Amino acid sequence: MSTYGSSGVDNEGGDQLVEKIATDVVATWGSRVVGDFGGFAAGFTIPRGYERPILMMTTDGVGTKCELARLTGRYDGIGYDLVAMILDDLAAVGARPLALVDYLVVGRLDIERERALIASVAAACGEAGCALVGGETAQHPGVIGEDQFDIAGTAVGVVEQGYEVTGATVGEGDELVAVGSPNLRSNGFSLVRSALLPQLGLGEIFPGSDQTVAEVLLEPSVIYAPAVLDIVDSGGIHGMAHITGGGIRGNLVRALPPGCLARVDLGSWRPPAVFSVVAERADVARDEMFATFNMGVGFVLVVDPAVRDEAIAALEYAGHQAWRLGEVVAGRRGVELVGP
Repeated sequence: MSTYGSSGVDNEGGDQLVEKIATDVVATWGSRVVGDFGGFAAGFTIPRGYERPILMMTTDGVGTKCELARLTGRYDGIGYDLVAMILDDLAAVGARPLALVDYLVVGRLDIERERALIASVAAACGEAGCALVGGETAQHPGVIGEDQFDIAGTAVGVVEQGYEVTGATVGEGDELVAVGSPNLRSNGFSLVRSALLPQLGLGEIFPGSDQTVAEVLLEPSVIYAPAVLDIVDSGGIHGMAHITGGGIRGNLVRALPPGCLARVDLGSWRPPAVFSVVAERADVARDEMFATFNMGVGFVLVVDPAVRDEAIAALEYAGHQAWRLGEVVAGRRGVELVGP
């Protein structure tokens, strides 16, 4: 006789997982969360102080970086990658995150792995001041490999109407402030897997480092949202860009109105060593590197020149590397990389 269990779905294990993650998830809740853990849905109240609140939503995943985590059994940073990809997109429009839900799909349930993944999401949400209000762990036996998984999520944020950061006020003379990224974050891993890993094994020592290739590549993403949103509150921020897939050109242009050209000074920073190793060992051309990876710039603010130094100082105080990246000039809407 056929049963759901014989098809590869472990309902009992799913119930055990829910029990194991309860503490981690509920720890991200505050008084604004409405509902009970394990219910069909949960909600949240909007914080006081908003007269005309606009709810903003975005969704994202971690991508094929998950495959490296699977191969090495290192899951504790994946939640930070997920939360960074989602909340930093919200921050780029000036929205303060309220709540996030995740979606984890597995070929076969592994309770300890799933608990580690969800615990890392909860830890990242906690650090970013966002409630993890729910999620779904789906078992897809026969569709994906037994030991494979993928994870994605959706978050809601809030911003006062009229205070959204859309880029509409960006103009000639504005300056660009970069926020540094020490690693690849969650982008470009299909290229890394196909071109770099055949040259360097995950257990080998990464060139110029005392860490393994796996440790370097799986370093968690930095979450910029808390520091960026504090700066937005101080004023003078005309546009912002979260630098993910597509690199600086592909993302910074989204923060520019017609008639504005962003000139990025390539001499203003030196990309972390991981990027040069990828370029050299995987034989990736410079233009392709800039089109695929963040190259050491994880976030860009377009600011009034009068607040540039204050913004840089605030970012550094929050623990981020920050510097003047370039300027906005009149011209055809786009991004120009200038320099050596």
